[in-house]
Amino acid sequence: MRLKVKQGSAQVHSELTGAVGWNVWNELFSCSDDQTIHKWNMLGEPEQKVCQLDAYFTDIHWYPVSSKKNQAGGTDVFAVACTDGTVKILARTGRMERSIEAHKGACISLRWSFDGTALATAGEDGSVKIWSRNGMLRSTLAQADSPVYCIVWAYDCDQLCYCTGSNVVIKSLSSNAKQNAWKAHDGVVLKCDWSPINHLIVTGGEDCKYKVWDSFGRLLYQSGVYDYPVTSVAWSPSGELFAVGGFNSMQLCDRMGWAYSKIHLNDTGSIMSLSWTADSTALAGSGGGGAVVFGQVVDLALEDGKMQVTVVDEHRIVVNDILNENADELPEFRDRVIKVSLGYGYLIVATATQCHIYNTTNLGTPHIFDLKDTVTLLLQAERNFLLLDNSAGIQIYTYEGRQICNPRFQGLRTELLNAQMITISNDTIAVLDQQASGTTVRFFDTAQGRPLGDPWSHTLEVKEIALSQAGTINDRQLIVIDRNRDLYLLPVMKRNIAKLAAMCDSAKWHDATPMLGAMVDQRLCVWYYPSEVYVDKDLLNKTRYTKSDSDFGKSAQIQMFAGNRCLVRRSDGVLVSAATSPYPAVLYDMVRRQQWDKATRLCRFIKDPTMWATLAAIAMSARELNTAEVAFSAIDEVDKTHFVRKVKSIPTEEGRNAELALYRHKPDEAEVILVQAGLIYRAIKLNIKLFNFERAYDLATQHKQHQDTVLYYRQSFLRGAKQQETNPRFMQANDSIVVDAKVVKKKIEEERTKEMQRPGAKRYV
Repeated sequence: MRLKVKQGSAQVHSELTGAVGWNVWNELFSCSDDQTIHKWNMLGEPEQKVCQLDAYFTDIHWYPVSSKKNQAGGTDVFAVACTDGTVKILARTGRMERSIEAHKGACISLRWSFDGTALATAGEDGSVKIWSRNGMLRSTLAQADSPVYCIVWAYDCDQLCYCTGSNVVIKSLSSNAKQNAWKAHDGVVLKCDWSPINHLIVTGGEDCKYKVWDSFGRLLYQSGVYDYPVTSVAWSPSGELFAVGGFNSMQLCDRMGWAYSKIHLNDTGSIMSLSWTADSTALAGSGGGGAVVFGQVVDLALEDGKMQVTVVDEHRIVVNDILNENADELPEFRDRVIKVSLGYGYLIVATATQCHIYNTTNLGTPHIFDLKDTVTLLLQAERNFLLLDNSAGIQIYTYEGRQICNPRFQGLRTELLNAQMITISNDTIAVLDQQASGTTVRFFDTAQGRPLGDPWSHTLEVKEIALSQAGTINDRQLIVIDRNRDLYLLPVMKRNIAKLAAMCDSAKWHDATPMLGAMVDQRLCVWYYPSEVYVDKDLLNKTRYTKSDSDFGKSAQIQMFAGNRCLVRRSDGVLVSAATSPYPAVLYDMVRRQQWDKATRLCRFIKDPTMWATLAAIAMSARELNTAEVAFSAIDEVDKTHFVRKVKSIPTEEGRNAELALYRHKPDEAEVILVQAGLIYRAIKLNIKLFNFERAYDLATQHKQHQDTVLYYRQSFLRGAKQQETNPRFMQANDSIVVDAKVVKKKIEEERTKEMQRPGAKRYV
C-alpha cells in the first residue's frame, strides 16, 4: 500500500493555505491567508471561488452528516476559525450564516461534535470553549497557560482532547470528572487527532516526531526523528490508517504507527492541515506555500491463499492466480474503487456508485448492482456478504447480488463500526453496540435480519469480535477480546461464556474448520477444538498447538488463517507467513464424512498427542465412544478411558447420553434426560453421586420410590465422613422410614435388571 500524490493543477491561493476539509459530496474546500475559500473536485481541479472574507483563516470543519440524504435538513454548512478570534459559520454556497466572537487573539482550531449538537473551539488565549449549533456559548471547558493548537472530540462526545505546550489533555465535559494529561513531546505539540473507531490518539510535534497513544495516555508507537517538525496528522474515517504531514512531505501510516510510504513534495512548504474523504481512500493537504495536495491510497493487496488482488490505482485492479502463476487485469472501472474484499472464491469490488461481484473462477461476467451511498465496510462469509454504508446501514447480499435483509436496531451508528466490531457468518450477524459503552453485542439472523435472542453484555469494554465460519447455527461461536486483552468464547445460541487465554493481541477463525488461531503472549497459538473449553480445560490445553519458535513481538495481528497457513503482520509492518499443521483440516473432513476408522488411522500415523486429544474431544462431542476410548488411551488419559468404558456398559441410550451430559458439566440436562426416559432410579443415583442428597430425596419423594435408598447412601456418606446428621429433613425421614441394607441392595439389583430388559437396551458396540 502506498500514497499516490499529485498537486492541484492550478495555484489558486497566493498565500499560505491554512486548512482543507472534505464534505460528503466529495468536494474539497480550502481556505487561505489570501482571505479566500475555494472549492475543488476529486480530480484535484479547482471549481470555483466560494467566497472572500475580511479574515485570515486557521481551520475549517464541515458539519457532520451521516449521509447525503440529510443535506436537505439545513445542515449543509461548515465552520472556519479566524485569526481575529472569530468563528464563522458558512453555507456551502459561501453565504455567511453566523459570526461568533470566540477568543481573544486567534482562534486556532475548531471541531463539530460527531452528533452535530456542539462546536468546540480552541484559541491563542489558551481557552477551550463549547458552543451550541446556533453559536451560543455553553461553557469554557478549560483555560491553559499557553495557546491550544488543536482540539478533537471523543467518539461519544463526552470528552475533548486538546494539546497545549508539550502536553496532551483529555478533558471530560462533566465538571466532576478528573482530566487526564501527560507530556507527549519534548517540544510543542502542534497537532493531534483521536480516532472514533479504534480510540487511538496520534500526535505530532516540534520535536520532529509523531506518536501513537491509547486513550489512557500510554505510548504505543514513537517514530524516528525527522528533519522538520510534524505539522499535521489525521486519522482516516475507517481507523485503519493515518496520515502525517511535514515540510514538503506526506506519509501514510498503519494504525500501529509504522509507515506504508513517504512522499516527498515539491515546493509545497509545511503541510498545515490534512483531511480524508469519508470512504478513507483519498486525502488532501494544505501547504504553507499556498498549494493544495491530493493523495490517493493505491497498491492495496489482498490474498486468500489462492488468489492475490492488487488495487493498482483508483480505477484498475490486477488479479494474480498464485497456483497457476498468471495475472489478469479487470476492465477499468468507471468510478473510483472504494472497497475490495476477497474470500470464499469471490472478489467483491465496491466503487463510488456500483458493487461488482466476481467469481474467481470466471472473472469475465460479474454481477453488478447500484449503490445508494459510499460503502464503508465489506465482510464476506461462505454464502453471503455484508455491505455497510451510512445511509442504509447493514445490508446482507447473496453472491448473485440479491439483497437478503437489512438488520437495524435503535442507536446503530454505522460510522463507528469497523471490521473488529461487526462480523458475519452464513446464518448470523454480530454487532457491537457502541451506544451501550461498547460492552453489548447484538445478534441477528441473515435470513430476515431479525434479532437472535436478547443482546449479550460483557463486564468490560469489548475491543474485537468474530464469528466462527464452520458448521450450523447450533455450532456458531463468537470470540470476544476485551479491554484487558482476555480472549473469550461465547456460543451464539447458549451464551455461556468461557475464557480461553489472556494477553491476546488478535484472533482469527479458520476459514473452513472450527479451528481458532490467536496471538497470545507474542506467540502464535492454534486451538484445534476450542469448544472443549466448556467440557475439559485439561484436555483443551492438549488440543492447543503453540508455535514454539515464533516471537512476533507485541501487537502482532493475524491477517489470514486458511489451509495450513497463518499470515501475521508484526507491529513493524512486516508480513510473516507461519505454517501450521495440515492434518487437523484433514481430520475434520474425515469426521464430517463419519469416517472414524480413517481418523483413528490418521492419528496413529502422525503420532501427535495434540491430534489424539483433538480426536478424543471431537469423538466425545459426537458420542463416538469407541473412537474416544482409543484416543484417550493413546494420550494416557487413564481416568477418562475408564469413564468411557463405563459409559459403554450402560445398556440404554438415554443413560449413556445422561453420563455424557454429566461429562460436559451439565447435571441438570442429564437429570432431565433420565426423568423423561423414565429412568428414575438412575436420576436419583446421579444426584447421589454428586452428593446432592436433597435433590435425590426430592425425586424419590415425587415418584414415590427409593426414599430408603437415598437415606442408605446418605448414612453411608456420613459414616465415612465421621459426621452426624444435622439436616432436619433427613432426621425426620430417618425416624419414619426403615432403612434395610439388604432390601436396598435388592431393589437396586432389580432396577438394573429392569433397565436391561427395556426395549432396545444393549451395551454400546
